Amino acid sequence: MEVILRQDVEHLGRAGEIVKVRDGYGRNFLIPRGLAYHATETSRRRIDAEARRRTERQATDRRSAEELAGRLRAASVTFTVKAGEGDKLFGSITSADIAGRLAELGFEIDKRSIELDEPLKMIGVYTVPVRLPAEVRAELRVWVVMD
Repeated sequence: MEVILRQDVEHLGRAGEIVKVRDGYGRNFLIPRGLAYHATETSRRRIDAEARRRTERQATDRRSAEELAGRLRAASVTFTVKAGEGDKLFGSITSADIAGRLAELGFEIDKRSIELDEPLKMIGVYTVPVRLPAEVRAELRVWVVMD
């Protein structure tokens, strides 16, 4: 049986590909779960339309992520903290703290998207990478200054 995949299926193929599978696998697993269509001419047109919509949506998502990345590059976040000897902080600044400060500035960034290897524990200026949708990355400048 030939089917057209609607989604990527591990060890089988990518969305939009026509693959040959056993009848039971296609009829009992792929088609009921919405992972594939029967390989008819109507299904081929439907998959082409879905692929065009998916491509347009990905392009829109990428444009919005790049615009957000540009705004993040222009922004900076400042933390005024108490520090001891050697400019070491009493505590640390985590990705959750940075996400909270970004929320105050109007950015809705999840703390898991802020790629901070370890919390900031020293006074200084840091460049923190931020992972955005559509595989876009931005650099955010974080200032940690003494109170």
